[in-house]
Amino acid sequence: MISIAIIEDEPAIRQEIEFLIKQEPDTQLLGFAEDVKSAVKLIVTKQPDVLLMDIQLRNGNAFDVLKSLDPVPQHIIFITAYNQFAIRAIKYGALDYLLKPIVKEELTEALNRYRRRRDNNPHWVQQLFLAEQSVSTGELPAQIAIHSVNTMRIVSVQEILYCKGDGPYTFFHLSNGEKHLVSKPLKYYEELLPAPYFLRTHQSFLVNREYIIGLKRSENLLMKNQEEIPVSTRKKSFIMQHLLPHQL
Repeated sequence: MISIAIIEDEPAIRQEIEFLIKQEPDTQLLGFAEDVKSAVKLIVTKQPDVLLMDIQLRNGNAFDVLKSLDPVPQHIIFITAYNQFAIRAIKYGALDYLLKPIVKEELTEALNRYRRRRDNNPHWVQQLFLAEQSVSTGELPAQIAIHSVNTMRIVSVQEILYCKGDGPYTFFHLSNGEKHLVSKPLKYYEELLPAPYFLRTHQSFLVNREYIIGLKRSENLLMKNQEEIPVSTRKKSFIMQHLLPHQL
């Protein structure tokens, strides 16, 4: 069974969600909450598998709830009437982001996403938390999760030489020579791997400063593996500021 908690401050929407949940054959509804305090209490005491959470609550929002939790739940279906919170929701590893009014097929697909993760990897929750636990703190995580079409790989941040963006995709270049294509843009990983630990040297490159050994004519970074990474004109002062006081 999939245990579910609903965090929603509009009674009519709660009833609609409850009705849709009861049509799923393998779900168990644990309870409701309508504000930040009661939501935290419900989540901590009931430990639901999946949260169905409205972003705008009576006395705050969903992110206020998540900031009060340790660890942060990783199976969250965000619900809202607006779409301006989508990027922030994605950073919390959302299962899905549904706009009101809720469409039954979209809710079913979101729950199917949980089912696939659970069935394919029973330890998925623990791994993803360990990989992205520092997203909201601005600190460098020890590991991150990189997602390809059918797999999720947990990678030590120390293994990452650099990331190269290509539109909606990112190539991870690792210290062992492996290269992995991920269907997320470089901007997403720039937020996961913040300065000064990783430096955005160019529109297409995010570089692990631990592998930088020099700078060539202020145009290219020299890496430990002898590769050269371009530095864009508008990034030169930023790169010099972060490198010169420390290692060059």
